[in-house]
Amino acid sequence: MNKTITFTILGTIVVLLLTQLLHREKPLNWKQYELKQQYTSPYSPAVDHSQFTILQKEFKTPQEVTEACISCHNQRHHEVMASSHWNWDRLEYVEGKGIERLGKKNVLNNFCIGASGNEQSCAKCHIGFGMSNNSFDFEAARNVDCMVCHDRSEEYFKGAALAGYPDRNVNLNKVAQSVGRPSNINCGSCHFYSGGGNNVKHGDLEEALLSCSRETDVHMASNGINMSCVDCHEGDEHQIKGKLYSVSSSNINRLSCDGCHTSQPHLSDVLNRHGSKVSCQTCHIPTYAKENATKMAWQWSKAGRLDEDGKAMHEEDSLGNHSYLSIKGEFDWQTDVEPEYYWFNGEAQHYQLGDTVSQFPIQVNSLLGDAKDKNSKIYPVKVHRGDQIYDPQTKMLIQPRLYAQEKGDSAYWKDFDWALASEAGMKDVGLPFSGQYEFVETEMYWPINHMVSPKEQALSCNDCHTRNDGRLDQLAGFYMPGRDYNKWIDLGGKLFLMGSIIGVGIHALARYINKRLKSKNNTIQ
Repeated sequence: MNKTITFTILGTIVVLLLTQLLHREKPLNWKQYELKQQYTSPYSPAVDHSQFTILQKEFKTPQEVTEACISCHNQRHHEVMASSHWNWDRLEYVEGKGIERLGKKNVLNNFCIGASGNEQSCAKCHIGFGMSNNSFDFEAARNVDCMVCHDRSEEYFKGAALAGYPDRNVNLNKVAQSVGRPSNINCGSCHFYSGGGNNVKHGDLEEALLSCSRETDVHMASNGINMSCVDCHEGDEHQIKGKLYSVSSSNINRLSCDGCHTSQPHLSDVLNRHGSKVSCQTCHIPTYAKENATKMAWQWSKAGRLDEDGKAMHEEDSLGNHSYLSIKGEFDWQTDVEPEYYWFNGEAQHYQLGDTVSQFPIQVNSLLGDAKDKNSKIYPVKVHRGDQIYDPQTKMLIQPRLYAQEKGDSAYWKDFDWALASEAGMKDVGLPFSGQYEFVETEMYWPINHMVSPKEQALSCNDCHTRNDGRLDQLAGFYMPGRDYNKWIDLGGKLFLMGSIIGVGIHALARYINKRLKSKNNTIQ
């Protein structure tokens, strides 16, 4: 009995000693720790605007609020008026065209097609007042909308089809006294709802990010770091960092993960080496549209179907999303979507008003890069596919007039006549229309950057390095171990393996023979 107790005690001591000796603390990623510390403190405004006398008077127009703002912030409006949020374009280098102004004024998409000629409606997402047509005065400082970005009351919103003016029920006095650092809803009021509804365009930017879990997004999670948009998208002199891929062509002022996390974010050197050709987003955003569905396809050719009374109609899918609208056509929505993957070097090309094309599907914004490009990395991408109206004679995509307040103004959303809408729309932008139209397939590419998953949910090696149904099956032009066959590499690998086995066998045999010889010599002696 005493022996049993003694062995038990000794065994326990040995186990504890081995545990202590063999245990290795997981090394701390100091950069990650510093970032968490940096963003855990909530924003606290330094100024109480409700105490300023100039903001306590009754405001009858939003322009009066702007004038009050710039009476103190007396140069800020110049910064705003130099931004792409105000001008809806920026100077870009466009391959084959040189330096051009590129933006919402002249770039088409395959959602609502374009803003030109439809400013009255589209200006709901412009940081100004009174953009009712293409003659908007971009030099009028009093039309700068300070409130749309700086309201902290969460009661400010633009009115529908009011040319950028706030809804008539907005209390301008309360909003003016509640301004401060932009919050997520300030940014999201446009970027979450662009394209006509929540999460329509981006797929990774939607209202769920206003209050989400770490599983949805580790950066913006309310139970995590709870970062805000402007923590990354800083606005030095109102020039917001991080250009939108859909309307910018050059690899300048982009945002990248290593800006905060450095180029060595992992404790594993193997994972860090992946960063030279694989973007962080590829592994850390395994799916997007995690909470609410996003549009994956839009068929304009199906628009125009009316009900028995000749009125516009709508149909909904099982999730409550519009699957059909008479004014827009047929849609395909998806949720928890696996991205497609493309090589991307940060540069892009865009279809501009007046471009002629004859190859289909038309890529209204093509991402540049390939496996041989030293600046290219693999990125996750949402590809939005559909069809839109096209002039087979001029070989141009058509910018139709879509919005009007009343029937008889040739706008498709009122008159449901593509010929009239095309003629009026192309006249609005100063381009010819042959009188003929058809619908052609188009594609639009949206790199995915938000909805970053916790590291435990990141892609594993087997998600890509596998023979069948891997994430990167469609990417060509390079050799990837585990996915691809190469007879010379495979032969080399087999020879190396066989050589290793033979080498180990020879070594073992030599040790055995040497041991026998020593034993024999000792016996003879």
